[in-house]
Amino acid sequence: MDRPDHFDQRAVYEHNSSNYSTMKNITVYLSGLLVLLGSLTGCDKGFDELNTSKTAPTALNPVYLLNNAIIRASFPTSTLVYDESIVQQIVTPNSGVLAGGNFNQDNRDVTRGVWNRYYQEVMKPLMDILAKTQSDAGRANLYQMARIWRSYAAMVLTDTYGDVPFSQAGQGYLEGVPFPQYDTQQSIYEKILTELDEAAAALNASQTIEASDILYAGNVDQWKRLAYSLMLRAGMRLSKVDAAKAQTYVGKAIAGGLMQSNLDNAVVRHTAAFASDLGGTLNGSEKANYYLAAPFVNYLKQNQDPRLASMAVRYAAAVSGADQDAGKGLTRDTTAQIGMPMGYDNGTIGPVATASGLPSFYAFSQLDRTRMGKQTAPVFMVTLAQTKLLQAEAVVRGWTTGDAAALFREGILAHMDQMKYYDPASAVTPEAAEQYANAHPLEAGKEFMQINTQYWVASFLNGPEAFANFRRTGYPVLTPNPYPGRGISGQFIRRLTYPDSELSVNSGRVQEAIGRQGTDNLDTRVWWDKP
Repeated sequence: MDRPDHFDQRAVYEHNSSNYSTMKNITVYLSGLLVLLGSLTGCDKGFDELNTSKTAPTALNPVYLLNNAIIRASFPTSTLVYDESIVQQIVTPNSGVLAGGNFNQDNRDVTRGVWNRYYQEVMKPLMDILAKTQSDAGRANLYQMARIWRSYAAMVLTDTYGDVPFSQAGQGYLEGVPFPQYDTQQSIYEKILTELDEAAAALNASQTIEASDILYAGNVDQWKRLAYSLMLRAGMRLSKVDAAKAQTYVGKAIAGGLMQSNLDNAVVRHTAAFASDLGGTLNGSEKANYYLAAPFVNYLKQNQDPRLASMAVRYAAAVSGADQDAGKGLTRDTTAQIGMPMGYDNGTIGPVATASGLPSFYAFSQLDRTRMGKQTAPVFMVTLAQTKLLQAEAVVRGWTTGDAAALFREGILAHMDQMKYYDPASAVTPEAAEQYANAHPLEAGKEFMQINTQYWVASFLNGPEAFANFRRTGYPVLTPNPYPGRGISGQFIRRLTYPDSELSVNSGRVQEAIGRQGTDNLDTRVWWDKP
């Protein structure tokens, strides 16, 4: 079914998020003591009715659990410190609590960020939904939607850490499994592909439509397109480890039906009541700590990419963070943007800034916190642009038919169009988008580099996906971070380390995973990440 033209996504988001917040904070009070008055039969008349609340809910509608799992999938601040820095899009020169990607160092206070968010706050409620709806024919669509979103969350977790709990995830209360086993990444991907295949096929517009769903208002066709677009992503992840299976599922995904427009994007829409973690950090007390990295800015500048004007701001006269607040020398002129080079800390970046003609490192380019970086900016998980580019790569690989050059162009234009959803001031005009696409066609012999470099740009602010695709393809071609105090032996970080909480509480299971996968450090590659 098509979404009605009058459907207001933000209004539904705010309404349903408010409902969830209200429901979450209601405590269901049961009678603490039931006095048996068997011998006083005259006194117990109406006792049960008197002690039964007429207003307190006895169960939570599981669609609100799904909404919470969608909201909480918005990326944590840790992705700025690690993922975005590893792929050299955003960098901080300040160490200490922010030591991470720019320093090639293991900071477990930060590496736990994706785990805490996705495992504890996304996966666990999804398991509860599955338990509540699996045998409920009236909520069959909700059951399939939860399977799809769990597949998305599991991909983020396993791509970040490698082996993680999946088959027993969230089973502590439901099944009495307080110490879940860690599944191999290979088995997790096999299960994800099966789950997506089955869930997409089982969604049925003739069954109950979950209109309170904040992602697509229960639109079955859009949930199907999300499932198949995720299947394409998961299939492409296997390109180096199981090309035959990758091709099979890429074919299934394309035949099933991929995203068709930016209205199909899987996105968390933030409001003042539900602000973005990324936006909160970029506008909070640490806002002067984050800068656009030189490799990213230079790529956009050299190619005269209009998206740079949507993203960047520079306070050219700033000598402190307070000067940024004062807007000293504020410019959004693309030719004036200067990205911060990788591999420096706050003790060494000063001379680099001086050599670049800047009054201080505070004058390097930043993500514009009033537009793409604002607290109410949306966060995109799976997009039309990413999907088109992956499909173009699949065509180049010979795994499907189609026009790779046309799909490549469509992917670029889709991301250009996506910019308007962050803020009206971030919009790229259709004329500028067409001009860029015309000037950057797909070239024979350069397809993999071009497609996956554009995927890097299209995944900006989606740190986990940019990091995963960079490891899978090796694109864009980046110079290894030269920080002298590096804590890795390879050129780039390959995964993040398990949180200390797991090492202490679920040690036996974690050690089993480490024994299979390799040392719990930043150098160990996940299963699909082959040289």
